[in-house]
Amino acid sequence: MSGAEQAGGVGRPAGLAPGDEVEVEVGPVAHGGHCVARHEGQVLFVRHALPGERVRARVTDLGPKGRFVRADAVDVLEASPDRVTPPCPWSGPGACGGCDLQHVALPRQRSLKAEVVREQLQRLAGLDVDVVVEPVPGDDAGLDWRTRVEFAVGPDGRAGLRRHRSHEVVAIDHCRIAAPGVDGLRVTERRWEGVEAVDTVAPSVGEPLAVALPVGPDDAVPDVVERVEATWGEGDGAGRVARDFTVSARGFWQVHPGAGATFVTAVMDVLAVRPGERALDLYAGVGLFAAALGEAVGPTGQVVAVESDPGAVERARAGMAELPWVLPLRARVDDAFGVARASRGPSRRRGGGSRGSAHRAPARSPLLPTSADVVVLDPPRTGAGPAVVREIAALAPRAIAYVACDPAALARDTAALRDAGYRLVGLRAFDAFPMTHHVECVAHFAPEVP
Repeated sequence: MSGAEQAGGVGRPAGLAPGDEVEVEVGPVAHGGHCVARHEGQVLFVRHALPGERVRARVTDLGPKGRFVRADAVDVLEASPDRVTPPCPWSGPGACGGCDLQHVALPRQRSLKAEVVREQLQRLAGLDVDVVVEPVPGDDAGLDWRTRVEFAVGPDGRAGLRRHRSHEVVAIDHCRIAAPGVDGLRVTERRWEGVEAVDTVAPSVGEPLAVALPVGPDDAVPDVVERVEATWGEGDGAGRVARDFTVSARGFWQVHPGAGATFVTAVMDVLAVRPGERALDLYAGVGLFAAALGEAVGPTGQVVAVESDPGAVERARAGMAELPWVLPLRARVDDAFGVARASRGPSRRRGGGSRGSAHRAPARSPLLPTSADVVVLDPPRTGAGPAVVREIAALAPRAIAYVACDPAALARDTAALRDAGYRLVGLRAFDAFPMTHHVECVAHFAPEVP
């Protein structure tokens, strides 16, 4: 019995099954690092392929209820002119799952990401937006940039990286997108007995370090220092921040060394913050945007920075002690607004967001202002959500800067902002994660003009 015949059991129609191989024409890129193809009416999400190619695709697993299958392009029959030899020998079908696009020329990687952002905004927000994905300054080849890498450790004590959608550890020599400081730690050449993972950090200040994460809890995580220098605006209105930020070695910080300054500049350029204004920084982390906002509003203004991670809040308070008009507020953003959240359990990339059963809304924080001139939000991959978006709009800010790591979440929240009376004024997209499908966006919203 073939895999397809075996797949036709109870619960789903007959179709492709894991291990099956089929020849397909590859269609458009999709969100998530794959392209869309079809075989006899069944949808395949194919990794390691490019639009317009003809490939032999091997099914790796099934989507929910067999509505689609995931597959790898294991043989390229007709190649795209944008296909290149991956710089990493551990990239490709069945190998390390960290990089989706090493087989794609760097300019085409960026145009593919632009297509994804454009499609998500059109499909989920009903907007036709021209999107150009810009390189982050200092990035020429898309390699040697990642300043934070978590290595998994296998049962043999060897450190490596995981296969795509798997806990299996791939033994590698070194990671081609890792920064030189990370490579210099030689994590993959050592044995890590009794360890489940090793976090590596090459901070902008100080020496690189490797943090062994033993099986079970570990509270002894050191801090590192990251330096950001950014300038925004022109003429007399120009602003600047040059500051060191203390971050937990396991805490959130942008992994591309040029990303912090790039995003601060992009945000502050669109907000054009004036002295004396009130600003809100949501999902604030250790205060990257709050510090820039604090410098811009000055002592006659106010900044409230909302962050759920207690360690990040303490570091923000210490790091901005000379800006007493900046208030780091420890709270989940939805809790601070008095919005009922889906689950009480934390699930964060940047500071919140989770799903589950509904809970009663908490009381709105008395420290959260009822109005704001400008708002910055940098939510987790799940986005802010419609309830939080409505609360932001209720503050009646003249400008909102939304820093998004997921184009689908950005598009959903864009639709919610439109429904709340705000329009998308401008969008910049940045290739802060070369060789992967990830893209970072900075969106500018303003009140709809009657």
